[in-house]
Amino acid sequence: MNSDNLHPVELSNQVIDTGIVNHRLNRFTQELTEIDDGLAVIESFSHCWIQKTEEGLVCIDASGPQTGKVVVQSMREWSQDPVHTLVYTHGHIDHVGGSGAFLADVKDRGATQPNVVAHEGVLPRFDRYRLTNGWNSFINKRQFGGIKPVANFGLGKTLENFLPQDVAEPDQTYRDQLSMKVGSWDFELRHARGETDDHTWVWDPSNKAVFAGDFVTWVFPNAGNPQKVQRYPIEWAAAMREMLEIGAEKIYPAHGLPIVGRKRVEQVLGDIAESLEHLADSTLELMNEGATLDQIIHEVNLPKHLQEKPWLAPQYDEPEFVVRNVYRQFGGWWDGNAANLKPAPEQRVAKEMVQLAGSVEILTNRALEIAEEGDLRLACHLIELAVTAEPIHEGAHRARAEIYWHRRAAERSLMSKGIFASAARESEAVFGEETDRKSMRSRLNK
Repeated sequence: MNSDNLHPVELSNQVIDTGIVNHRLNRFTQELTEIDDGLAVIESFSHCWIQKTEEGLVCIDASGPQTGKVVVQSMREWSQDPVHTLVYTHGHIDHVGGSGAFLADVKDRGATQPNVVAHEGVLPRFDRYRLTNGWNSFINKRQFGGIKPVANFGLGKTLENFLPQDVAEPDQTYRDQLSMKVGSWDFELRHARGETDDHTWVWDPSNKAVFAGDFVTWVFPNAGNPQKVQRYPIEWAAAMREMLEIGAEKIYPAHGLPIVGRKRVEQVLGDIAESLEHLADSTLELMNEGATLDQIIHEVNLPKHLQEKPWLAPQYDEPEFVVRNVYRQFGGWWDGNAANLKPAPEQRVAKEMVQLAGSVEILTNRALEIAEEGDLRLACHLIELAVTAEPIHEGAHRARAEIYWHRRAAERSLMSKGIFASAARESEAVFGEETDRKSMRSRLNK
């Protein structure tokens, strides 16, 4: 059966109870499914959760700029009630970018504007997006597909404005906690830092349900992200513990599947918390012993019993990047290598290494040999030296493209794949053609 045809709770129960994954867990059907009486989810790149109340609909997240319109269409096929409140779990574009479609729907109906509620940190986030518009567009393009523009629900596409001009600004903000009553429904908005510093999770006490936003995503937590601002793995784990302590029996995430049943909630949230706590505690322990970043990232790993959990698959972010983020949060940007405090220009170092090796060709050939032996980390260092020393050397760039395509294929996380694909395409742009990846894989995998 197509996984998109399975009820999300049924699929979730199967995966959590068996630990076996035979279907896609993050689904972008753009279709609405009723999860409980008066509660529905539209599964998009970022979901929109909708609760019916006597005063109108409470919507949690608006999806992204390229999906907002179809999300609203799906909502309107289910209910014609006015949107009373729109809650942002945080200010990432895939959660707020579709809000313009909600406002357009209100305008078309001549209805009252919904109350848009968010943590107070969402407003300065919007300001930062406007300040770094070009940078954010570029890094998202690279993260979601390399240096070539791709659609990918608007996240990898270069937008004229990274933050859409029609995004709905919050009307009401809060700092730590906000109680909100709509009709007979009580909602508690609680702030915690995790993937972002402006994150909200919503507690529905009558149903013992948490609308978790990006605290639960059915992949390894996005607490590392090499191209983005600081993440907060320790506070993320604490939020998981708080959700458990409050008595959550249902978790409704912004990505992936609902989690229904106390034992399942304890399993998934407990594993997320334990993973982040282990990585943070191990990193801080080594930092307190005076270890360098290089030593720490090669010694700290996720415990084996957590490595194959379906809800912790490193398909987007990965544990090594979380270690780096813990180091950055508490140790600053210097990595502990004295030469890197005030380094020489990279090209000067590269030229010296080429001179010691004898030629760019020798260094390039050695990089290819090492790649064939399977040490792709070391091969990347050597080929970077070669192309940095001679930036238009065709042979070095051909080798660089091959090595990075091979490395991309060996990685699991989207972040690593995106950056390595970007490097390969940079080199292809130098020699003016795409790499024959089929023959490359055949040779390197001999």
